[in-house]
Amino acid sequence: MPQGSTTRAGNARALPAALRRRGSLALACAVVLALAGCTTLGPDYQRPDVPLPQAWRSPQAQTRDVVDTAWWQAFGDPSLDHLVASAIDANKDLMLATLRVEEFDAKLQISRADGRPQAGYSASAQHQRYSEQRPVLLPPRIDPIQDAFEVGTNLSWELDLWGRVRRANEAARADLMATEDARRAVMLTVVTSVATSYIQLLALDHELELARQTRSNRGDALALVQKKYEGGAATRLDVAKARAAMYDVSVAIPDLERQVAALENAISLLLGRNPGAIARGKLEGLVLPPVPQGIPSDVLARRPDVMEAEQNLVSANARIGVAKAQYFPTISLTGLLGLGSNELGNLLQHSATTGAIGAGLLGTIFSGGRIKGDIRRTEAVQKQMLVKYQQAIQVALREVEDALVFRAKAGEIATAGEQQVDALRDALQLSSARHEGGQSSYLDVLDAQQDLYEAQDKQVGRQRDTYLALVSIYKAMGGGWMVEQDRIRAAGTAETAVALAPAAGAQATTETRPDSSQ
Repeated sequence: MPQGSTTRAGNARALPAALRRRGSLALACAVVLALAGCTTLGPDYQRPDVPLPQAWRSPQAQTRDVVDTAWWQAFGDPSLDHLVASAIDANKDLMLATLRVEEFDAKLQISRADGRPQAGYSASAQHQRYSEQRPVLLPPRIDPIQDAFEVGTNLSWELDLWGRVRRANEAARADLMATEDARRAVMLTVVTSVATSYIQLLALDHELELARQTRSNRGDALALVQKKYEGGAATRLDVAKARAAMYDVSVAIPDLERQVAALENAISLLLGRNPGAIARGKLEGLVLPPVPQGIPSDVLARRPDVMEAEQNLVSANARIGVAKAQYFPTISLTGLLGLGSNELGNLLQHSATTGAIGAGLLGTIFSGGRIKGDIRRTEAVQKQMLVKYQQAIQVALREVEDALVFRAKAGEIATAGEQQVDALRDALQLSSARHEGGQSSYLDVLDAQQDLYEAQDKQVGRQRDTYLALVSIYKAMGGGWMVEQDRIRAAGTAETAVALAPAAGAQATTETRPDSSQ
């Protein structure tokens, strides 16, 4: 072997030992520096002190702690229960919200990776001819055609001395929780929309049934008045009024049928289905649930939109630290270890070992105000999120107060409306009796019928409002039932996967098993 080759081989053997000594020293210094100077920039989050009332303006006499349960089941309608379950499973807006949660969960995973060591590998093979006419440092009698083979691994790790990565992870985690709260807000909206639309559909059915029955009754009345007119016991005016009264109800029926079809299509969309008919019960078959119990401070823990606003505030607060960390240098450790040789057969020799270890520092001396502007921007965003959080609480309190007032007054109106219907029913009986006794004209009977029909039609709307008022309270108070629904569906998905696994395995075995007849 030439003497130059022996010298190079000796240097190659000595290189790893020197690298290990220097690498150990650099690593020890970096660890000491990290332990001594580790800090987290930016303000730590503290929940703002928002003044809350001690009680609602409209206290309810009878309340029950049912807001955290599947409250729609308290209406006692299996069809409604089925529709709500279908909407939670298949509503497209809820699916999009769920996928958005998955997106932000992946972003959190990416953010966490920034604070962990990164390892990679490389491999290369090169065949090159050096020019003999250029001043390159080729030893004499060396073939200008050279081969080069290299394989190696690399390691890098950013030392999070100033808390930039920690604050970024804090912000990403808050963003994930905010999207989860947003998904639950969508679930709350979907469930209450299904319940509201279902109750409205039952009310329309009742109004349609009442209109059809009234049209039938007025048709019979028209036939009776027509006979009386032919017998001389009624006038043409009586006949005209009776016919007009029948047509007055008849024109309302097609519009009610249109509203029923439109509402069925709307509910189908909430269920993630194509437009179609909706299986349902009767309005009079609904049970009036109790008013949910709660105090103003519960809004902070029950309303998903309030919790989402708080997580947005947490995220904005953490990003201030990320921005402030730009003033400080980024310190990272790097390491390389590999094999390199001009001949493939010598690549695995100890003398082919190559390596390097070091630490790098990268910082900003002058940014023209960019970093200061970025800090001001993040602080302004944090202040905006604070105002939005306070606003979300106030909106939630207002919605609860409005819903409680709605429920109380809707009940009073429905009670008075029922008394009005009873009184008008008595008036119709008296008018009919006076007409049969010849003491009044048939026009008085028609007026009494019209008044009773209008009152009954309005009473259907009042009954509907008493149920809708309760739904609005459940929506305004939020509730922990969404967490339970997630748990139930997660358990159901797991059970389905376990049940399908044996069948899938059997199918795979059948598909891969060779045909014994061959």
